[in-house]
Amino acid sequence: MAQALEKIFVKNGMTIRTSTGVHDLKRSGKSVTATLKGKTGEEKWSGDACLVAIGIMPNTENIGLEKAGIEANRGFIKVDELMRTNVPHHYAIGDVAGGPALAHKASHEAIVAAEMAAGKSKHPMKYDNIPGCTYCQPQVASVGLTERACKEKGIKYRVGKMPFQAVGKAIAIGEQDGFVKVIIDDQVGEVLGVHIIHAEATELISEAAIIRSHEGIAASVVDTIHPHPTLSEATMEAMAIALGRPINF
Repeated sequence: MAQALEKIFVKNGMTIRTSTGVHDLKRSGKSVTATLKGKTGEEKWSGDACLVAIGIMPNTENIGLEKAGIEANRGFIKVDELMRTNVPHHYAIGDVAGGPALAHKASHEAIVAAEMAAGKSKHPMKYDNIPGCTYCQPQVASVGLTERACKEKGIKYRVGKMPFQAVGKAIAIGEQDGFVKVIIDDQVGEVLGVHIIHAEATELISEAAIIRSHEGIAASVVDTIHPHPTLSEATMEAMAIALGRPINF
């Protein structure tokens, strides 16, 4: 996925430097300069601005965790699948609870915690089915296992990959870059993971998350009529390819 996205970025005129350190970052008037150190040596860089994205830290200092007896690890509050801390009637959600720093993950954790605190039916978090979305252009979205994860777990799997260049709606709207890649179980066809690169990838990934939440199989997706022309057809076609039942590609 990363390699495919890099190719698109380069095609669109971006310069990508990986395995590269940034040194001597300085502001000079209305420009910014830096020294880039990579495998091939050093090079000077200058531009209008520099965006520094180095991750996040939990904002839990000096809020009384120690006094309340709430356990934390490197600032992240320890919780179970119902968002409970080690102290009764104390819950934690969102970035301070660790895991993916995603708004939709935090929002769902809030629902789980609120229902638990209100004595409603237990609705534990399922961290293996949280869609990951990157809002670059084209967008990247994924849910479930990657091929590498399947190999590490010893799972036999099949792959189906459908390029948007072969999808009518993508051609019609002029957004043909990218593809849908699905990973299914080799035996029963359970959908293990779905990965998408496209201008509307973050809109398309919800179908995959619903399929996985029901432990759905690829055959059910293929046998479900998808309207034409739509971008969602790409998911159906990728499932058909994984099953060895392709018709349109």
